[in-house]
Amino acid sequence: MTNTERFDKFFKGEPVDRVPAIEWATWWELTLNNWYAEGLDRKYVPNTDVCEYWGLDNLCQFWLPIRDTGFPTPAINGESVAAIGNEEDYDRLKKYLYTEALLENTYNHIKAFRDSNEDYAYWYTLEGFFWFPRTLFGIEEHLYSFYDYPDLMKEINHDLTQYYKKLLEVVYSLIKPQFMTFAEDMSYNHGPMLSKEQYDEFMLPYYQELIPTIQAHGTRVFIDTDGFVEPLIPWFLEGGIEGILPLERMAGVDVNRIRENFPELFMIGGFDKTVMKNGEQAMRTEFERILPAIRSGRYIPSVDHQTPPDVTMENYKIYLKLLREYTKG
Repeated sequence: MTNTERFDKFFKGEPVDRVPAIEWATWWELTLNNWYAEGLDRKYVPNTDVCEYWGLDNLCQFWLPIRDTGFPTPAINGESVAAIGNEEDYDRLKKYLYTEALLENTYNHIKAFRDSNEDYAYWYTLEGFFWFPRTLFGIEEHLYSFYDYPDLMKEINHDLTQYYKKLLEVVYSLIKPQFMTFAEDMSYNHGPMLSKEQYDEFMLPYYQELIPTIQAHGTRVFIDTDGFVEPLIPWFLEGGIEGILPLERMAGVDVNRIRENFPELFMIGGFDKTVMKNGEQAMRTEFERILPAIRSGRYIPSVDHQTPPDVTMENYKIYLKLLREYTKG
């Protein structure tokens, strides 16, 4: 079975020789630096090269752009200055957003990769309807903006939706991605960062408008949100979401409980990254914990975020050995 066939069949719910083996998130720079110090050849750089070194399946992510050259650095981590504070700011900066040049650049980037690489599965990421406004307002002001600038919030997400429709035409003219993610990060270790009423008003309509276009191309639709995501799953299902990652164990997420409550949901992640430094027995215990979910199908077990810097190459090798043992066909 080729790599592409394996991903295609998995996401169609058909039998596969084994579950795809992936590291869905970029390796931390600190992790790679430690591995280089251990002897990893520096010719192996993120991400496809490191995947090749470890024998992981060929999977390429395209993070689809919104901001053109000249746009202020987005405020994702609270380290950057917010780009907008009101309607006037947004109008002033729109010339750097949703541009035709971005569509052309995206076409050229995807085509160049596709033409020079064989047997790759693909996924892409769109900044979601919680995430993108947050990068404009800044983290704290974004939460106030649901009350202070509701019309602006809706205008932003409307504009984003219309741009994504054009962007998806570019993507699907070149490749047929097996899955995609909306980057949101709208939950933390105690649950959602907004109310159901806010979700219904400011996010749900845009999911419902855009997701049918994605699904019409056979791409499975995932949400990427950290923290304790389980209370939000019914919200996401209303919008047409079909899967969730990364399912962080330290936030209390339980993939077995999710599977019991939502049998049709796709899942990626769920393996507690904090046990990887503790050696084979600790990792085997963790695989035994998630084994019922693995056996249930529709689940790609993977590190529940990025592999931490305290994981040696030897322990990562053990992790991959166990991953293949527990996910073989």
